[in-house]
Amino acid sequence: MRPWHIRWGATDNEVGAAMPGDDVVPRAQFNATRAITIARPPQDVWPWIVQLGYRRGGFYTYDLVDNAGERSADRILDEYQRIEVGDMIPMFHESHGLAIAYRVDSFDVNEWMLWVHRPHEDEEPDSTWSWRLERLPSERTRLVTRMKQDYRWRAARLAMFNLILMEFGDFAMERRMLKGIKVRAERLTRP
Repeated sequence: MRPWHIRWGATDNEVGAAMPGDDVVPRAQFNATRAITIARPPQDVWPWIVQLGYRRGGFYTYDLVDNAGERSADRILDEYQRIEVGDMIPMFHESHGLAIAYRVDSFDVNEWMLWVHRPHEDEEPDSTWSWRLERLPSERTRLVTRMKQDYRWRAARLAMFNLILMEFGDFAMERRMLKGIKVRAERLTRP
């Protein structure tokens, strides 16, 4: 199952292609490339990605798990459309001193974005999440994501959390998120 779920929807070329941030976590034990085709141009897909995050637009997945029971946005939220390098993208609420948030590392509007996670500000990144929007004929977009994670067993609690999350939960959540982005971009009109 693992070879299938770590590349759900992605072609051989997409799995083999470079993505922003590939060199940031060079020894990642988890490396998943997933993709979906959306029948809207990149500029209609981008706003849904920009507003992702806990207590932002949500993750368009299973809200009870991913957004503390709060419904994911079903519209473009203007307050989350101005993304900047350095912005934090929280994954969930802080619990028992454990908080996970990615920082926006870099992006090119309507084309790609890279999020980077550092366990502590003075440490090297242990995870990246990159997004690429490729314009296709007929006003369509190929959305490709890549998640890379170095489990770093010297921090056993965080490593175990990441192992369980990535190996057992990530596929179901990201697959649903990609489908959620597709549905919203294709069916809902921008204000």
